Amino acid sequence: MSKFDRTGITIRKDETLWKGWSHLRRVTFDYRRDDGRESELVWEVFDRGRAVAILLFDPTRDTVVLVRQFRIPVHLMGDPAFLLEVPAGAVDDEEPEAAVCREVLEETGYRIDSPRFLFAAYSSPGSLTEKIYFYAATVTAADKIAAGGGVDHEHEDLELSEVALDEALEMIGTGAICDAKTIMLLQWAALNREKLVRAGELQVQEG
Repeated sequence: MSKFDRTGITIRKDETLWKGWSHLRRVTFDYRRDDGRESELVWEVFDRGRAVAILLFDPTRDTVVLVRQFRIPVHLMGDPAFLLEVPAGAVDDEEPEAAVCREVLEETGYRIDSPRFLFAAYSSPGSLTEKIYFYAATVTAADKIAAGGGVDHEHEDLELSEVALDEALEMIGTGAICDAKTIMLLQWAALNREKLVRAGELQVQEG
């Protein structure tokens, strides 16, 4: 039994501080500890909803398909702000699998039909509601049906980059890849490389 089984939380107030593309809230709540002591706490929460991210692996060339794009928060931190990342995006009024297929086509021009769900994780649970659904899929040159690069009405400006998996893993250590969701998927790929290769070989045979 955990001490948190005896912990109580009561929401007192949930206020909108700002709402636009995202939603900033101030939540006031009572927190009762396991020993009975109570505190009134106030936390700010950035509401981002659900998102998806995917590892695209080409087994014929042992490469991963990444996109490079500008990130204003990174720029404000004083770091190089054109980050290499896996394809990713928000889940709109759709299921995560449909969202990840859409994002892949928009960002990379690759068509995928049955991405493999891997796991789900909160990106920064201390302040964000964002829950990311992680996927993987194998692709070949035959799956490239469009240019990619993002969609104009969302002001996306993406550059595609195909990187050898081993090189991408080394880029984590050098800091050339510093996006958390990308690091998580690359580490998963390193642990499951044989499965990725076998899945790719099967796809080539079926094609």
